[in-house]
Amino acid sequence: MYRIMFVCHGNICRSPMAEMIFVELLRQRNLLHQFHIASSATSTEEIIRGVGNPIYPPARAELEKHHIPCHPHAATQLRKSDYQSYDLLIGMDDANLRNMKRILGSDPEGKIQSFRHADGTPIRVADPWYSGNFSAAFRDIYEGCTVLLESLLHASDA
Repeated sequence: MYRIMFVCHGNICRSPMAEMIFVELLRQRNLLHQFHIASSATSTEEIIRGVGNPIYPPARAELEKHHIPCHPHAATQLRKSDYQSYDLLIGMDDANLRNMKRILGSDPEGKIQSFRHADGTPIRVADPWYSGNFSAAFRDIYEGCTVLLESLLHASDA
């Protein structure tokens, strides 16, 4: 089983969107049984008294607009132990990648990465919490998830 964690600042917009998009892509290909997908935050801002906030309503609305099912979600923070528990940890932007390395420590296995376009260039998913542009975030995340899944399937064929 391949384990992937998507990571953003608060775990209420970008990373749960990525989690739910990736799960839907896997479901469409009947591959859910081969993966474990999760998401987390680099901050604790959306975790109040130990309880994580749900997906932000505009993020949920954007997923629903594209017929992506939203499963129950509560924000959680990335933990150092997640490095050993996951095969790949995908950060949404440069600040997330820096904070992931701070939380996780070194990255000897090269597990900490960003999304990539089909041409291999990094995708930096702008935070829709600040921009309000959830459609742009969805577009970038969907592309990143699609390219990631294709690269993993291609690597498993090799």
